[in-house]
Amino acid sequence: MKAFFKKSFALTDQGASDLVKSSLATFFTYFVNMFPAMLLMLFFDKTLLLNDRSNEFYYIASAATLVLVYIALSIEYNSLYNATYKESENLRIDIARNISDLPLSYFSKHDLTDLAQTIMSDVAALEHALSHAIARIIGFAGFFAIISAMLLGFNVKLGLCVISPIVVYFALLLLSKKVQTRNFYKHYKKLRQNSDSFQEAIELQMEIQSFGMSDDIRAKLYKEVEEGEKIQIRSEFVGAAIISLAGLILYLTHILVIIVGTALLLKGEINILYFLGYLLAGIKIKEGAEANSFNMGELFFVDSAVKRINEIRNAKRQKGEDRELSEFDIELKNVSFSYDDDAEVLKDISFVAKQNEVTALVGKSGCGKTSILRLVSRLYDVTGGEILISNEDIKSISTGSLFDKISIVFQDVTLFDTSVMENIRIGNPQASDEEVKKAGRLANCEEFVERLENGYDTLIGENGANLSGGERQRLSIARAFLKDAPIIILDEIVASLDVHNEKKIQDSLNKLTKNKTVLIISHRLKSIQNVDKIVVIDEGRVESQGKHEDLIKTSKVYRDLIDKTALAEKFVY
Repeated sequence: MKAFFKKSFALTDQGASDLVKSSLATFFTYFVNMFPAMLLMLFFDKTLLLNDRSNEFYYIASAATLVLVYIALSIEYNSLYNATYKESENLRIDIARNISDLPLSYFSKHDLTDLAQTIMSDVAALEHALSHAIARIIGFAGFFAIISAMLLGFNVKLGLCVISPIVVYFALLLLSKKVQTRNFYKHYKKLRQNSDSFQEAIELQMEIQSFGMSDDIRAKLYKEVEEGEKIQIRSEFVGAAIISLAGLILYLTHILVIIVGTALLLKGEINILYFLGYLLAGIKIKEGAEANSFNMGELFFVDSAVKRINEIRNAKRQKGEDRELSEFDIELKNVSFSYDDDAEVLKDISFVAKQNEVTALVGKSGCGKTSILRLVSRLYDVTGGEILISNEDIKSISTGSLFDKISIVFQDVTLFDTSVMENIRIGNPQASDEEVKKAGRLANCEEFVERLENGYDTLIGENGANLSGGERQRLSIARAFLKDAPIIILDEIVASLDVHNEKKIQDSLNKLTKNKTVLIISHRLKSIQNVDKIVVIDEGRVESQGKHEDLIKTSKVYRDLIDKTALAEKFVY
């Protein structure tokens, strides 16, 4: 049961257990809610059939019913709401944990806004369904099954009069699920698209205003919101129409009980108490069925959210075992790679980046250099060949073990809206304040940190908005110092910096890369002419490799890169 609930409603283990409890509580509440009708039957038994009972009996029965109703509602409330809100917390944590385990390739195929909507909106929709719909549907299903057996046991004809319209009613709702779900999915998809549009408009405000596009973007957003409202109205109308039309069938319960019950009463097959009892039972069951029709509509509505959460959970993970790596030569053997089903980006790449050496990758833009770095750091997995570290294929090594030995400094630095201290500490969360400051000094951060109002405790704004490009880059290098990993990967980190900042960062890198295995990409060929090895990449293949002096003589592609770099340096406006 728990496994079924977990899969069907994208719940955690605790959430599935709580759903079982809340369903049982709701089942119990449905039965307790029949007790007032039973008291009424006892009153009819006294007044119509003259089966006298003492007043004390009715007082005690009434008091006991009130106590049971109070207990049932209290248990139901706690199990439905308190546990549900706890599950929404657990579910968000679970989704976030799953997202953190996903490979980078997953994020290249999925919009980040979409993932954020799953954590917030989808979980909120599921939370409401858990507290208001799912447990009540399950509880009513169990209650209806048992009460139906009891009604059929006492009188088959009257039992069928009560049960048949309810069964037909829910059958029609289930048959309409495909139509309702399709309409709800259209609305769900449109909401996602609208969220993306608003996110884009917020992030690109500078460009929108500078190019005078504000009115056009505003009109576009209004139009998309109106389209979303129209889709929602259509989906709500279809759902309401189906429920309303199917609801007419429920009134057959009273009609059939009155017609058949009257005939049986006239024939003497039943007494008036039976007749009234089935009529009251029909009323109570009809009320429960009507309430749960809307619950089923909500269940259909969250179907898309459940699928989305399960999709994240079931997404392919990178496998591997925890290993203690001791040697840090990086060997690429006949490596090939393609993004999704596109053409190959890399073809039969082979070279070795040795420990205690700096290996540079050069080539025209789009030749595959950055893809190589992504494969070495296992942000993506190769589609052919193998990459070896410590003589082991990195596909057999867990990403945790691998990332522990690799520091990556990207061209595009991502910083958090917190202090300088905490942004550097990301390199080693266990580091002391003094260790963080030491890393900052090694990365030449002291120069600008001292100018900040609160030094290392200064908040730097969203993605380091209060810092320059060079300052942000030096914080990234400070993280790498703090991590002190034996493998360093540097991707075009000085491409967009001025000469002053480039010199500062180059000084930092000279300290950082000592006694490490270093892989570097740089379009500024002068900065890598003295490295231990240069690997020339051309259209996804290794064209040649060696030292600068050798490649000038043997590599046509490298000579061409050098010549064009020289021409670019001479160019003036």
